[in-house]
Amino acid sequence: MHRQEAALKKGQVLAGIVKKIDFPNKGIVETEEGSCIVKNVLPGQKVTFVVQKKRNGRAEGRLLQIDEKSSLETVCTCPHFGQCGGCTYISLPYEEQLKIKEAQVRKLLWSVLEKQTVDWKFEGIRRSPVQFEYRNKMEFSFGDEYKDGPLALGMHKRGSFYDIVTVNECRIVDEDYRKILEFTRDYFEGCKFYHRIRHTGYLRHLLVRKASKTGEILIGLVTTSHPDFGKRCDGRESEEDDFEKTACEGEENEGIRLSRWKDGLIALSLKGKITGILHIINDSTADIVQSDRTDILFGQDFFYEELLGLKFKISAFSFFQTNSLGAEVLYETVREYIGELDEGEKKPQKVVFDLYSGTGTIAQLMAPAAKKVIGVEIVEEAVEAARKNAKQNGLHNCEFIAGDVLKVLDEIEEKPDLIILDPPRDGVHPKALQKIIRYGIERMVYISCKPTSLVRDLEVFLEGGYVAERVVAVDQFPWTTGIETCVLLTRKNIY
Repeated sequence: MHRQEAALKKGQVLAGIVKKIDFPNKGIVETEEGSCIVKNVLPGQKVTFVVQKKRNGRAEGRLLQIDEKSSLETVCTCPHFGQCGGCTYISLPYEEQLKIKEAQVRKLLWSVLEKQTVDWKFEGIRRSPVQFEYRNKMEFSFGDEYKDGPLALGMHKRGSFYDIVTVNECRIVDEDYRKILEFTRDYFEGCKFYHRIRHTGYLRHLLVRKASKTGEILIGLVTTSHPDFGKRCDGRESEEDDFEKTACEGEENEGIRLSRWKDGLIALSLKGKITGILHIINDSTADIVQSDRTDILFGQDFFYEELLGLKFKISAFSFFQTNSLGAEVLYETVREYIGELDEGEKKPQKVVFDLYSGTGTIAQLMAPAAKKVIGVEIVEEAVEAARKNAKQNGLHNCEFIAGDVLKVLDEIEEKPDLIILDPPRDGVHPKALQKIIRYGIERMVYISCKPTSLVRDLEVFLEGGYVAERVVAVDQFPWTTGIETCVLLTRKNIY
């Protein structure tokens, strides 16, 4: 294999067949000259690509065109597929997508768990209860579809850092998102978006969050602190407009502008109910949604969602699983893996650590079966929401601490009987991982949203005396490359 790949040269334009997809979107393309990694392709497609680089004996290329579709591509319900960089598998039947993700997770886990002296059980993949209109959060970007083109609002074009595709027919969100997006783009037509190179302009992002169970909607317009509306200020050409087109600069006129946008949103015919409309100021040069200051234009800065019989208060930046119904499958899996905490005991005796706890969802689900649950989360806003959520749900044995897990573990006096880990994509900090292992507890559950990070951390757990007993993938993100994995870890010495 490496001998063939060595024959590939940078700049070569080749054609081949996609044999398989490695996580997250690395297609293995076989050609007469050898194999090459090409992203954003599907198994069975015939593609043309250019070799871009060679690294450690492996060639990597850039897709130029798809010459023939895969025989697996039987449907495509989204008109933006191919342009939008969001969904990779939406032209495949859902069952085929599940097969790809399951194979990817199995392969990655086998690379490390084959070293175990104890058998482990891979339980396949659990499907999302809904495959379309499942997302409860979207961050749309302002920009243009091509240089100096009309204003666009949506997702990044596939393979581009700058170009934006207006995804007004996106299939992974419901009709309310699409109406809010179209109205906002049309309203601000002619205004200047934030330029990612020059760092000038006004419009940055549109944040929309909608609860699947309660139907409550929170909307946030993210801009810079420098109003720059261009020649037109409200997207209307009518001379009868009582707001002069020339009066578009300054804070006072910005307030009028945003007030009209707010009123227009409230007037939309939506299935859900708008509980809050926010203006979020962000002057960071990074292309991320964050707040230097947040002003409430209407209602409140939070909404409520329900999961497994509990109610959760969620703010604009609180971490919460983006597929509410899929999250119920994930958290039921966690409870299944944990089992009974105190079999035979009349009163709960166990202390549970929920590390990287977000808004405290898992902690609160565990609370009825535990003596005490301690959640640790670095986002203070999420911690405050978790405290309020626990109080509202009548759970008085939950404590939530704001801070970095690495540092907080040194400050907690209690020792855990069970640990649940749900870290961000990069996994657990190596030093924090060692502190967790030193507790020496018998069981822990690791929830991962990035299997490559999970595999790296599992290597350390194995070296620290733990083994994986049960593993299952959970599809939280249909049509995308994302996948959750849940692992039950136990200490070797209990066998």
